[in-house]
Amino acid sequence: MQNDGPDSTASLFQKIQSMSVSEKLDLARKAGKEARSILMRDTNKQVQLAVISSPKITEGEVLMIAGNRQINDEVIRHIATNREWMRNYQIKLALVTNPKTPLTIALRQISFLGQRDLAQLARSRAVPRPIVVSAQQRLKEVKR
Repeated sequence: MQNDGPDSTASLFQKIQSMSVSEKLDLARKAGKEARSILMRDTNKQVQLAVISSPKITEGEVLMIAGNRQINDEVIRHIATNREWMRNYQIKLALVTNPKTPLTIALRQISFLGQRDLAQLARSRAVPRPIVVSAQQRLKEVKR
């Protein structure tokens, strides 16, 4: 029944684009990985939150979402409040390096980062200045 290929992706994208918000919210709870990926790019914050709240979402998908610079900050807050996801080092790193992450959340994660990642953050121009300064301070503490 499922047709895999470029045409199926295009048709799924078209179907999702023609849906109402309530239909998208319903689909977000039941959808497969491909549909969730398309729904995550929706401009509606509610749709994005429904996708991240889906019981079917995987840690790999959460990691990609955490690193996405076009994501809504409410979604980032939702990720940061999930203890299970925050056990994953890569997700913590993705949140810190994402400029959309609220400063308080990003700063809280710096103490968990390794020396190599702190060094990269300390030189980064892609993150807010307070994160760079905090990474530099933490790096000095770690090197002692």
